[in-house]
Amino acid sequence: MSINPSLFMKNIAIFASGSGSNAQNISTYFLDKEQVTVALILTNSKSAFVIERARKLNIPVVVFNRNDFYLTDNVLNKLVSFNIDLIVLAGFLWLIPDNLLKAFPNKIINIHPALLPKYGGKGMFGMKVHEAVKKAGELESGITIHFVSDKYDEGEIIFQKTVIIEPDDTPNSIANKIHTLEYAHFPKVIEQLLDR
Repeated sequence: MSINPSLFMKNIAIFASGSGSNAQNISTYFLDKEQVTVALILTNSKSAFVIERARKLNIPVVVFNRNDFYLTDNVLNKLVSFNIDLIVLAGFLWLIPDNLLKAFPNKIINIHPALLPKYGGKGMFGMKVHEAVKKAGELESGITIHFVSDKYDEGEIIFQKTVIIEPDDTPNSIANKIHTLEYAHFPKVIEQLLDR
């Protein structure tokens, strides 16, 4: 009797709102991993560049609107139909609704471009975070990977990595340092979570 290896496959869904560079990095990382695949990419923006990245990688894309997300089970049903094991937020800016939180307990993670609990919460994303870090005169910043809860950036912290901020760093150069950390560590943390 042969065992179907797909029974042991772990499926990731990635939510992204914009360019999708982290989504592409994660997807590429898992291309040669036999037991893990990025099965689905979802976005709330029909003009997001992540759609083009997903198409080049032959990953199915779901585009949804606010009504789909908050007032129906359309997105949940799509995730279930793809047998999703872990949901990864990679530059996704909407608060996750209760139906997804209940269906995927401790199975939804996010990456934040600062050392939470500092510089988190509603409205703190992308360059806004790096500008706030620079303005405050911080000596270090970093990334935080955390479980998602019903409040922005308040879920249990899984992983943090710091980077030194030099006196001549700008918000743009800080952003570059943070992106380097994201690309290096986010896929590995995902892999470790899936191995639990």
